[in-house]
Amino acid sequence: MASAAANQIKSYIPDDVDPAETAEWLESLDYVLESKGPERVSQLLSALEEAAHRNGVDLPFTATTPYCNTITRAEQPRYPGDRELERRIKSYVRWNAMAMVTRANRDKSSPGGHISTFASSATLYEVAQNHFFRGPGEDGTSADQIYFQGHASPGMYSRAFMEGRLTEQNLCNFRRELGEGGGLSSYPHPWLMPGFWQFPTVSMGLGPIMAIYQARFNEYLTDRGIKDCSKQHVWAFLGDGECDEPETLGAITLAAREKLDNLIFVINCNLQRLDGPVRGNGKIIQELEGAFRGAGWNVIKVVWSGDWDPLLEADDTGLLLRRMGEIVDGESQKYGVAGGAYIREHFFGKYPELLSLVENYSDEKIGKLRRGGHDPDKVYAAFKQATQRNGKPTVVLAKTIKGYGLGESGEGRNVTHNSKKLNEAELREFRTRFGIPISDERVAEAPFYKPPADSPEMVYLRKRREELGGSVPSRSTKPVTMEVPHLADYGKTLAKLVSKEPGKEQSTTMGFVRLLTDLLRDKQIGKYIVPIVPDESRTFGMEGLFSQIGIYAHAGQLYDPVDSDILAKYKEAKDGQLLEEGITEAGSMSSFNAAGTAYSTHGVNMIPMFIYYSMFGFQRIGDLIWAAADMRAKGFMLGGTAGRTTLNGEGLQHQDGHSLVNAIAFPTVRAYDPAYNYETAVIIFHGLQKMYVEGETCIYYLMLENENVMMPEMPSGCEEGIVRGMYKLKSVEAEGSKHRVQLFGSGSILHGVLDAQKLLAEKYNISSDVWSVTSYNELRRDAQETARWNMLNPTAPAKKCYVEQVLEGAEGPCIAASDYLRCLAEQIAPWCPGGMLALGTDGMGRSESRPNLRRHFEVDSEFVTIATLYKLATSGKLDRQVVADAIKELGVDPQKMSPLYA
Repeated sequence: MASAAANQIKSYIPDDVDPAETAEWLESLDYVLESKGPERVSQLLSALEEAAHRNGVDLPFTATTPYCNTITRAEQPRYPGDRELERRIKSYVRWNAMAMVTRANRDKSSPGGHISTFASSATLYEVAQNHFFRGPGEDGTSADQIYFQGHASPGMYSRAFMEGRLTEQNLCNFRRELGEGGGLSSYPHPWLMPGFWQFPTVSMGLGPIMAIYQARFNEYLTDRGIKDCSKQHVWAFLGDGECDEPETLGAITLAAREKLDNLIFVINCNLQRLDGPVRGNGKIIQELEGAFRGAGWNVIKVVWSGDWDPLLEADDTGLLLRRMGEIVDGESQKYGVAGGAYIREHFFGKYPELLSLVENYSDEKIGKLRRGGHDPDKVYAAFKQATQRNGKPTVVLAKTIKGYGLGESGEGRNVTHNSKKLNEAELREFRTRFGIPISDERVAEAPFYKPPADSPEMVYLRKRREELGGSVPSRSTKPVTMEVPHLADYGKTLAKLVSKEPGKEQSTTMGFVRLLTDLLRDKQIGKYIVPIVPDESRTFGMEGLFSQIGIYAHAGQLYDPVDSDILAKYKEAKDGQLLEEGITEAGSMSSFNAAGTAYSTHGVNMIPMFIYYSMFGFQRIGDLIWAAADMRAKGFMLGGTAGRTTLNGEGLQHQDGHSLVNAIAFPTVRAYDPAYNYETAVIIFHGLQKMYVEGETCIYYLMLENENVMMPEMPSGCEEGIVRGMYKLKSVEAEGSKHRVQLFGSGSILHGVLDAQKLLAEKYNISSDVWSVTSYNELRRDAQETARWNMLNPTAPAKKCYVEQVLEGAEGPCIAASDYLRCLAEQIAPWCPGGMLALGTDGMGRSESRPNLRRHFEVDSEFVTIATLYKLATSGKLDRQVVADAIKELGVDPQKMSPLYA
């Protein structure tokens, strides 16, 4: 026995100086394993490793296991389903998916589509559909959350067609959503198919990070007693090439740290990205195994099908396993298309001993040795283990061939991703290979096929999904409403938001935190609010919430914090309410998306309030915000320390002059720039009513400044104007005035506009009205919609937009100033009756004081005054010399460099 063991070791340890001694150690290991079990082996190996370290032995490090299946054939559970029926169902699903894309691309419009991703992952999805994916159940919200790989969408549509959820006409209109009879979106888009898709995933990398935070949010709901999610899993299907996106792997340590054993990643390792191999010179499965194992995940590798089991078991020396570990992915990709003779020569032929293993195998049999991801038995075993919770998240790494079954034009080749249709010969080959009952005469048409409703296949398909709780993907469209408080109920809070005397100034950030603190105590909605902060709680003055509601931690707090002796100590709790996400806006936004869609995924309205440095919102995580819009998320986003001149000292990278402009592109985002606490309060209560009572799917985005100013009481009758975008704040009549102007101010710059109003009256005898413009974006949208209605109803009396209504009869030109790019205000210029001149903060930032920054960007009171005089002069109402004199008198250097280029 020692001699046999020594021979085995030689294949693993080159230049073994004492094979006999090695064999003795292995015999001892075998004895302990057989007599005391694997746990004792693990203890002994750990003790040996520690002793080696203590004695200065440099042990070799490996984060990976051998390049073989994690679950051996002996450990493999019995497959519970009817393999033959499932094979036929999978074949029909594959055919219809392929036919759908092929037919779409025969249309002269060629809308596109992808065949190869689903072709490689069909077994992964079908095993899950038949045995694992939990459906919505009787309550409609008990389903697993499944992030389907976006490019595999044709397969999901095909199965839905088999289940009777989609019609043949729907499939004919794939990627032609305006077609008669209804079409199908290119990828998973809940906005376009609200009763079907749960999550958008084809902006690659976003599905994985959103899945991680969704799984954590499910635990959050359970730990806080809001909903029991313990029977639900979160699945994320993704590609190996997608793992190069930083969002894909960037948050995997959170999943292990929070012990998210409700989370399963399934990575379809077909070794190929869009243009070529993922790791031609390496092994992506081993690379990913190292990353996930290092992060604390369970890793289940499904590399080889059962076809390889007899060869591995006959390999007494371990040489076959060694050869499997030697090949790089570029070689594996070639083996997938080169045929059995090539594999015999180049894979087995490297070592003569391996050739003997396959001497009784024909070239055809060798060519049909499948990869693990195409073997239902291996996939079932992996999924079965993955769903048995053991305190860790799990990733399944399944090796497949991209375009599996698509023939010579599409199987395993670099062009596979862009294969969109098959010719007649390839269709015929596909039909024959997968046993699709379509005649030779019709095969060229690529007709859809569905067995009769009473056929064994259809009966089986329906039964499996019924037993699992219904069809997936599925998204609940049942309205979920709740009672919310009203502004009138919060008179005491509003009173706290007013500066009663000088020295009691507040920032709008401070005002929001005070309002949030009271809302969290509200009996109607308090427990449903989800405050989300990316490691800026103390910056925003929110540390008082630590002790009030606690910071959520699935494990609770396992230590005594260093600041335990103060009131605002860092308090973590299993039932904590605040999500303090660390330095990750992307992770925070993923939590927002999970909370903001809880009404559809869990049947309960949650109210996310995500506050962050405004500069790091739409600029950094715009893609995730777009995903939030797509998935119909609700909630509040709050850009703290907003504006380009408010955050003095921090400098260029922290100064936001463009997020409100970026927000224009997001149709469901309602963006506001309030200047006073009462404006913030009005907008928040309006948002609560619209989203959670009236059921609108939108996001309210509010800018919050850190500049302390006097906060007045709310003027009567201004609520509608605050919500719609502008209201008249103050009028000043100058003595002996011959001219009048309309001054627009927003956010922190409104205060400078009010100073300019005073300056214009006292120094230049010009009367003015100051308007607080809370949302140029909302004003523009209203104006656009009004203009559209007028265009399409030319014989009806023309309507006026809100800007035209409130400015009707107003005298003089409009001068606008904000802490954002000029184009923000210029959106409404066409509807300003006296014309508009806009000031803004175009350019890069600076580390400076607020007054100096506002002078640099030319938005202070002096520049508002000069702009007003200039606009009057260009309209012939003032002599231009007045403007020139004012520039000198107000201390402005006319030769200063433009801030746009400074």
